[in-house]
Amino acid sequence: MSDSSSNISRKAGMPPGALVHVGEVFDADSTIFVIDWSKESIEEQMVQSVDEILRFKGQGTVTWVDIEGLKNIELVEAVGQAFDIHPLVLEDILNTHQRPKFEEYDDYLYIVMKVVSLEGDELYPNYEQVSVLVLSDFVFTFKERKDDVFLPIQRRIKNNRSQLRSLGSDYLAYAILDTIVDLNFSLLDSFDEKLDSIEDELLTDPTPQTLVDIQRIKRELINIRRNTSPLRELLGAILRSESELIHEKTHMYFRDVYDHAIRITEAIELHRDMMSGLLDIYISSVSNKMNEVM
Repeated sequence: MSDSSSNISRKAGMPPGALVHVGEVFDADSTIFVIDWSKESIEEQMVQSVDEILRFKGQGTVTWVDIEGLKNIELVEAVGQAFDIHPLVLEDILNTHQRPKFEEYDDYLYIVMKVVSLEGDELYPNYEQVSVLVLSDFVFTFKERKDDVFLPIQRRIKNNRSQLRSLGSDYLAYAILDTIVDLNFSLLDSFDEKLDSIEDELLTDPTPQTLVDIQRIKRELINIRRNTSPLRELLGAILRSESELIHEKTHMYFRDVYDHAIRITEAIELHRDMMSGLLDIYISSVSNKMNEVM
């Protein structure tokens, strides 16, 4: 068991903005990876403290600070003090039971999303909260665990022909959201394959395990829907935002992510309907077998 409670009731009675990590601890230590770039140059390194990040301020470059692991509360607090982030935002970063949302402040934007991904062949998705702070020339990402979710973006940044090298922090925020949203497409592809397999079983030799698989997938689809359905609202709020941190030319990219979110929501609803149909087929198959025996 982790030493940080996964129960939000741990914060009961504490004042607003009290910093307590709520959620499972995946990594004992927090790591800070920094990429700073302009169109002509790029610098990347692991740092140990927020003080090492401050030297990138006012350099006319874009700086991405990726923090993996949320156990180090002092680190999150130090980021808040150095970049004037509201304590309630820091509290939300450490509370990993957040609903996906977008909040707009004078000098920064705050975005919370859920990464839903698969490991291995079994359909047991992993859920990870990712918080994003977008400033004029900085982007902070706070992740629960160490993984390769953002590796494709990091590779694009190293390519000096990439748009990421010539556009600002708002475009990096788009790339992060686009990567997280598009992970759902590969997830749904895996569910498609499993649904085809279950359908074949139902038509040939349904077993009690078939029913277990149907119920499990149906339950997972409910969890996925709970974490992806707010994406339309989140992206709609970004598109309506009049913040100077989101440039007009970047709006078309966010609209594209919005379209992806709609497709994913519709696909999940379709999968849920299919699971209900497969359950009806299973019940009919069992009833027919019973009639034959009788």
